Amino acid sequence: MFNNFKIKSSSLFTEVKIITPSVFEDKRGFLFTDYLESFFKNQFKPEINFIHSKNAFNFHNVLRGIHGDYDSFKLVECLYGEIFQVVVDCRKNSKTYLKHESFILNHLKPKLILLPPGFGNAFQVISECAVYNYKLSYGGAYNDYDKQFTYKWNDERININWPNKKPILSKRDN
Repeated sequence: MFNNFKIKSSSLFTEVKIITPSVFEDKRGFLFTDYLESFFKNQFKPEINFIHSKNAFNFHNVLRGIHGDYDSFKLVECLYGEIFQVVVDCRKNSKTYLKHESFILNHLKPKLILLPPGFGNAFQVISECAVYNYKLSYGGAYNDYDKQFTYKWNDERININWPNKKPILSKRDN
């Protein structure tokens, strides 16, 4: 009953999927399913098998990314707060190479973004704080930061219009 999902392709990248779960809401709050193995196996490639999940708690104006790899699918969502989510095509042979699309994700209107291999993932926190979750599907060993690609957050070729031009960055992202 509340394990249904609506799927649509992003407006720029047919490979990137926007997944909206059905939500049960009453006076106590709301409940939704963000992952159901049978649904994902039936709707997407059988090799998508989420085996790793990470949560990141971030303060206002923190910017993470642009990171990715050429082996992993990522399913991202904002569990609490609000973020400015960015997806960048980092596949050098693609006709949309270095193009990007942005989304607002927040906990009040659950939405997930499925990024295939070769797409960069980045976000900036626009609320006081936010909890960000990403599930990963990959074969073999995890591609940690030393095996990932990174593009500078303000790379002029990508030209992202970030909500705040003076974000809080890690050394890697700076």
